[in-house]
Amino acid sequence: MSERRYWIGVVPEDHVAQAVTEHFVQLRYGRHAPLARMPPGDGLAFYSPRASDPDGVPRRAFTAIGRVDEGSVFEVPPPPPAPVYRRSASYLEASPAPIAPLLDHLSFIRNKAHWGAAFRFGLLRVPREDFLTIAAAMGRSGDVDFT
Repeated sequence: MSERRYWIGVVPEDHVAQAVTEHFVQLRYGRHAPLARMPPGDGLAFYSPRASDPDGVPRRAFTAIGRVDEGSVFEVPPPPPAPVYRRSASYLEASPAPIAPLLDHLSFIRNKAHWGAAFRFGLLRVPREDFLTIAAAMGRSGDVDFT
């Protein structure tokens, strides 16, 4: 079995709420390739820059945390013009965690003055220690939930 990896998906909060309710992960623009890089068991947190797109109020918080489930990436009926892909995921009860108090503790954010640049591609793999810092800020125990 491969080593568990940890990911942050960048998704508006209203889309995160749907994903949690319906037990799936879908990344921005519904692309297939990023989901295919996430094997079952990997940890996943969502960072929501806004409450909704494109003009929702700024949120700047981690809004959900969980694990990628077994199963393949699947296509869902899309709104035109492009196909939309998802995969199954399970989420844990968690409280949203604003990013501002965490910035100095997250190693994947190299430039603290321009921290938003770390999220520009919509999905990033992060070190376990950073993921556990986020989990703790959301009220989860990394040693229990992500071992």
